[in-house]
Amino acid sequence: MKKTVKFNSFISLLFTVLLFAGCIKRETHFLKNEDYRNRILALFEKRKTEAAGRKEALFSVMEKENLRLEQKEALAFLYACMPLCDLADYDGEFFLQQVDAAFWARDYFPWGKTVPDDIFRHFVLAYRINNEYLDTARTVFFEELKDRVKNLSMAGAALEVNHWCHEKVCYRGTDGRTSAPLALVRTSWGRCGEESTFTAAALRAVGIPARQCYTPRWAHTDDNHAWVEAWVDGKWHYLGACEPEPELDAAWFTAPAKRAMMVHTNVFGLYTGPEEKNMETPWYSRINLLENYAETRTVKVRVTDENNQPLEGAKVQFMVYNYAEFYPVSTGTTGKNGETSMISGKGDLMIWAARGDKYGYAKSNIGDEITVVKLSRKPGTEYEEQIVMNVPGEQPVKKLSPEAIARNTVRLAYEDSVRTAYMNTFIKQEQAEAWAESENLNKDEVWKYLSGAQGNWPEIKRFIAGEKNNPRLFPFLATLSQKDLRDTPAEYLSHHLQTGKTLEIKEGTPENRIVPCILSPRIESELIRPWRTFLQTQISGKDSAKIRGNVGDIIDYINRNIKINDDENYYNCRITPQGVCELGMADARSRNIFFVAACRSFGIPARIEPATGKPQYSENGNWTDVVFGKESSAAANLPKGKITLRNAAGNVVKPGYYTHYTLACFKDGEFRTLDMEGNPVAASFPYTLDLDEGYYRLMVGSRANDGSVSVSAKYFNVRGNTVQSLEVKMPQVEDKLLVKGIVDMNSVVVLKDKSKTSLKELSNGKGLMLCFVDPGKEPSKHILQDLPAVRQAFDNWGGGVLFVVPGDKTGKGFDASVFKGLPEQTQWSVDDALPKAAAGALQIDLGDNFPLTLYLSDNGGILFSSLGYRIGAGEAVLKIIRMEENIRAQMLR
Repeated sequence: MKKTVKFNSFISLLFTVLLFAGCIKRETHFLKNEDYRNRILALFEKRKTEAAGRKEALFSVMEKENLRLEQKEALAFLYACMPLCDLADYDGEFFLQQVDAAFWARDYFPWGKTVPDDIFRHFVLAYRINNEYLDTARTVFFEELKDRVKNLSMAGAALEVNHWCHEKVCYRGTDGRTSAPLALVRTSWGRCGEESTFTAAALRAVGIPARQCYTPRWAHTDDNHAWVEAWVDGKWHYLGACEPEPELDAAWFTAPAKRAMMVHTNVFGLYTGPEEKNMETPWYSRINLLENYAETRTVKVRVTDENNQPLEGAKVQFMVYNYAEFYPVSTGTTGKNGETSMISGKGDLMIWAARGDKYGYAKSNIGDEITVVKLSRKPGTEYEEQIVMNVPGEQPVKKLSPEAIARNTVRLAYEDSVRTAYMNTFIKQEQAEAWAESENLNKDEVWKYLSGAQGNWPEIKRFIAGEKNNPRLFPFLATLSQKDLRDTPAEYLSHHLQTGKTLEIKEGTPENRIVPCILSPRIESELIRPWRTFLQTQISGKDSAKIRGNVGDIIDYINRNIKINDDENYYNCRITPQGVCELGMADARSRNIFFVAACRSFGIPARIEPATGKPQYSENGNWTDVVFGKESSAAANLPKGKITLRNAAGNVVKPGYYTHYTLACFKDGEFRTLDMEGNPVAASFPYTLDLDEGYYRLMVGSRANDGSVSVSAKYFNVRGNTVQSLEVKMPQVEDKLLVKGIVDMNSVVVLKDKSKTSLKELSNGKGLMLCFVDPGKEPSKHILQDLPAVRQAFDNWGGGVLFVVPGDKTGKGFDASVFKGLPEQTQWSVDDALPKAAAGALQIDLGDNFPLTLYLSDNGGILFSSLGYRIGAGEAVLKIIRMEENIRAQMLR
C-alpha cells in the first residue's frame, strides 16, 4: 500500500513537471495547496483518458506557447471537474477563453484582490452556473458592464449588475430547458432558473463571486424558486435575479424562504468548504444553505431491518410534498449505526429508505428526535393510507423604507422602458403579414412563428424564406418548442429539413409520423444542433443501406461504442447526439436521445415516450420500447394493463395532474412519477392509460390555506391484459381552507395607466380578488354592480382587487371609468395570458363563460373560485377573507 502511494505521488510530481515545464521558475501556482493540486491533477489525467475521443479538440490548447502556469492549472481544474456534456460539446479554445476572462476580471476590478482563492475558483472561474447551455456571455457581459461598475463599491456593483440584468430580462414562465445567457438576452424574458443563471453569470463576468440558490420544492405551496447569492466583502448576500431591490438581502421571496425546507446550491469542482453537503463528489458538491434563511432542525434517521437491527448502506431520501408527489430535497446513506441526518426546516418530511429489494418509509414530524424506518415492505402489497403533512409557519420579515422603495420604483420603470424599447424592434404583425403575402405564404402561420421567435425572428424568417416551397415547412415548425424558435439558428433547422429530403423513409411509416418522428430535430429537452449527416457517416460508414430500417444495427452500435456514466454528467444537461458519438460516453438520457437521433437520421421513426421517458421506434404503426446492453430484454416490452381514471363525485374542483394528483411506478426501490404534464389524454375525465405491468401508486392531495396538505395514497398492481378503474378523490381538509390551484404571484400585469406591477405587489401582503370579465355581457355587469355594496369592507381589508379584461373584449364599448363605487384599491388590466393561466390552474375551460372570479392568498393559492353568472360574489369572497384572517390569527397566537 505504501509503495502505491509513493508511486502515485511520483507520477503526480512527474506530470506537474512535464505539463508546466518552463513556468515554475517565474510563476506561482493557481492551485496553491499542494495536496489539493495533486488531487485535481489526478482527476485531470483520468479525464484525459475518458475523453480520448476528443483529445485534439479539448486538450491541444494546453500545448500553446506562452501559456502561463495559472492558465494551465485553471484549465486542468476545469477539465478535471466539468460534466460530460461540456467535455462532449465544447472545445479547449472555449475553455481557455473562460479562464482568461475570469483572470482579467479579477485583475481589472478593485475587489478582485479581496476574493479568496477557493471562492474565486468555485464561484468566479467556474464558467457553468447550473444546467444552461454555454456561450460567450462572460466576455460580452464584461465589456458591457466594466465601465458601469468599476468605480462602485463591491456591494454597489452587485446591485448595479442586477439593475443591468433587469434592463435585459424579466420574468415569464417557460419550459425546463435552460437557455444560454445570450439567448436569454435575445428573448428578453425567462423563468427564475434562467434569470438566476443569467444574473450569476453577469456577476462572475465582473469578478464578483456568485452562485444560484435553489429551493427544489417549497413545502407550503406547489412551486419552487431560484435566486442568486453574491459574495460581497467577505459574506454571502442574496438578491432576486433580474428583480433589483435597493439593498442586498431583500427580495419578495424573503418570507417564503423563511418557510423553506431546503435551500441549496451546486458548487463546481472538488469542494472543501465547511457547509453541510447534501451531495459530495470529486466533480461537484451540493451544499445546504438553509440556515442562511430559515429556522432549522436536524432531522435524524435510523434505518433498521425487520429485526430492528441497524442497516448500513441504505439510501435515504428526505421528501417534501409538492406537485402532488413526495419529492426528495436531499439524499443520504446510512453509516454503520444505520443512521444519517440532514438540516431542514421546521415542517414534516417523508423519509423514504431502501436497500436491495426492501424499502420502508415513515413521516418525520416537526418535533421528532429521531425517525426510525424499518425496511419491511416489498412491492406488490395493495393498500390505502391517509397522511397529513404540516409545513413551517409564516415568519415576520424586515421591510424596506418607503423612500428606498420609491427610488427603486423609478429605476425599475426606466429599466422596463429600456427592455421594452428593445422588444419593440421585434417584427410587428403587419410587417410579418405583408412579407407573408409577398412570399405567397399563410399569414397566420408566418405570424405565429415569427412572433413566437421573439428576438430570434430574423433567423426564423430566414429559415421560412429558404424553405417556403417545402410542403412540410409549417408542420416541421409545429414540432418545435417555443424556446426552439427563440434560440435556434436558421442553418440548424435547414440542416434537418434539407437532409430529410434525401432520406429513405422506413416502409410502412404512417404519414403522421414522418414529420414529428423523423424530420423533426426536437427529441427531448436537448439543445437543437445539426447531427444528421454526421451520424449517417459515423454510424454506417460506407454501408448506410444496411442501417436503413434496421434498428438492431443502431442498438448494436450503441452497445459497442457508448459507455454509460450517469454520475459524471451531474448537471443533467443533455449531451448533443454528435457529442455522445465523439466522446463515446453519456448519461442514459443522452444515450436515449442519441438513439432517437440515429434512427431519425436513417428514416426510422423514433421518439422518447413522454410519460415514461423510454426510447421507442415505430414499426408497422406500433411503438416498441428499446433496451440496451445489460438491461433485461424482458423489461423492454412488458405486458400492459389498462387503468381508467375517473373524477370522484363531490370533488370541489376537477383534479389536475401535478396539481392535485399523480401516478407513480415502483422501480429500483422507489416510486417514480409518470410525466403526464401537458399530455392531452389526461386533459379530461374519464381517461384510460395503457401501463406496463407493475406496482403503482395513485397520490391525491388537498392543500389547505396554511400550506399543509392532506394526502391520500393508493398502492395497487397493474397486471397485463386487465382493466381496472380508479377514482381520483380529493381528501377533505377539515377546519382549513382548500387550495384549488396555484396562480403565479410574480405574474406581471400592465395596468390601465400603462404602469407595470405584479400580482404579488397588488396583494399588499394580504390577498387578491382577481376577476376576469367581459364588460359588455350581463354576468360580468352583475359583479361590477354588486361590489359597491361591500366596498367599505374591501377598503378596510386592504388587499388587492384586480379586474382583467381579455384583449378581444375591449372593443365592445369598454370604458372602466363607467363602473363607479368599486373598492378604492381596484385596478384594471387588459391581458390574455392571465385568464389562461388561471383557468389552467383550476383545470377548467374558460371559453366565453365570464366572469371568472378568484380569491388568491398572498402566495397564490386559489381559495375561492366562481365561474359565470353569480349574485353576491363579492360577499362570498369576503367570507373567505374572514376565514383566512381568523386562521392566520390562530396560527400566530
